[in-house]
Amino acid sequence: MEINQRETMQEFNNLMHRLGPAFAREPAFKNAQNYIKGLLSTMERKNSWQLAEYLGDSTPYAIQQFIYRGRFNADELRDYERAYIIENLGDEDGVLVVDETGFLKQGKKSCGVKRQYSGTAGRVENCQIGVFLTYSSIKGHCPIDRRLYLPIEWANDTTRRRGAGVPEEIDFRTKPQLALRMIKEATSAKTPYRWVTGDCVYGDSRIIREWLERNRKNYVLCLSSKEYIETGDQYMSVGNILKDLPSCGWFLSSCGNGSKGARMYEWKTIEITPPAETGYKRWLLVRRSLTDNEDMQTYICFAPEGALATKFIEVAGTRWTVESCFKESKSLVGMDEYEFRSYDSWYKHITFACIALAFLTVMSSRSFDTKPLQEHGPASSSLDSFKKGRNLHI
Repeated sequence: MEINQRETMQEFNNLMHRLGPAFAREPAFKNAQNYIKGLLSTMERKNSWQLAEYLGDSTPYAIQQFIYRGRFNADELRDYERAYIIENLGDEDGVLVVDETGFLKQGKKSCGVKRQYSGTAGRVENCQIGVFLTYSSIKGHCPIDRRLYLPIEWANDTTRRRGAGVPEEIDFRTKPQLALRMIKEATSAKTPYRWVTGDCVYGDSRIIREWLERNRKNYVLCLSSKEYIETGDQYMSVGNILKDLPSCGWFLSSCGNGSKGARMYEWKTIEITPPAETGYKRWLLVRRSLTDNEDMQTYICFAPEGALATKFIEVAGTRWTVESCFKESKSLVGMDEYEFRSYDSWYKHITFACIALAFLTVMSSRSFDTKPLQEHGPASSSLDSFKKGRNLHI
C-alpha cells in the first residue's frame, strides 16, 4: 500500500492539530509547525542556518529565538507525542526499551557537556548524554521520552547551572534513575506494554528490577559480568556463573533479523532464586556466539511461570530497535544537529525531533498491511531512501 501526498498531508495536519493546545498564541504554533517541517525536509543538515534557508528566512535568528525563548512546555509536547504513538503503535504485548545516546559537542557551556564515554562514538568524547525510552511493537518503534543526563560536576556547580538555565529543582540523577522515572511516567500514562528491556547500565540497576517486579511488569535486561545474582542460598557474580556453565542444554535460535539476515546464536536458560511475587519466576538467559564460545551475553528475565525462552529471546532482540531510532533520528530529522546550549532548549529541540520521527514512523506503519515494520531494515542513509523503502511519497 503506497501512502500518497494527500494522505501524508492529512496525517501531518492531524498531528499538528494535536500539538496545538501546547501553544498559547498562533505565531508560536506556526513556528512549531515550520520547525517540524524543516526537520522533515530533505535538507542535508538541520542546523539553524539551513532550517532558516529552507523556511525562506535570511537569518536563523527567528528560529533560535523560538527555541530559546518560546513560551511552551517541552514535556507537554512529549505527552502529546507519546499519546500519538500509543494510539497508532500501541499493543498490549509492547516493549519499553531504555538506552542512551551521545551528542558530540565542542566547548564547555552546552548543558551537561563533559568528557565522558559515548556509545555513539565508541570512546570518551566531549559530549552530552541523553537517556531515552523507546516504545516498540509489531507495528513499529519510536522514542516516547527523553532525559538529559546532568553529570554530578554540573549538578553541583551553581555558576554553570545558572548559565545553562538548569531549573533549581533539578539535581543529580543516575542514568538508571532517569530511566526509571520515564518508565513510571509511561506507566502512569497507560502506555500499553508487557515487557521492558535495556543494556547492562539499566539491567544492573536493582531499583529498576525491583520496581518492575513489584508492579508485575516482565523484563529481559542485560547484565554485566560484575553484577551479583542470588542463586539458591548464595550470591554469585555473573562472570563466575558463566565460567561454570555445563556444556549441555544449549539450543539454537534467532533473536530477529538484522541487515545480514537472521541473527543466530546458541542460548541457555537457568532458573534462579524466585521473586516474592507469586506466580512469577526469574531466569538467567545466556547468549553465546556460534563462532566463539567465550563470547557470551547474559540477561536476567522476570515473567510468569511457564513463560517460554523463545519469548525472552524475542524481547532481547527488540533492543536493536532503539539503535534504529537513534540512527534514523540523527540521519533523518536532525536530532543531533542543534546549536543550543541551554537545558530547556535541549528538551525543546529533542522533543521536536521525536515528533518528526513519530510522524514518519506512523506513516510507515500504515504503508504495510501484513509485514512487520522491523523487517524493512533498521535505518536509512537519507530521508528519500527512508521514504522509498517504506512506500511513502517523496
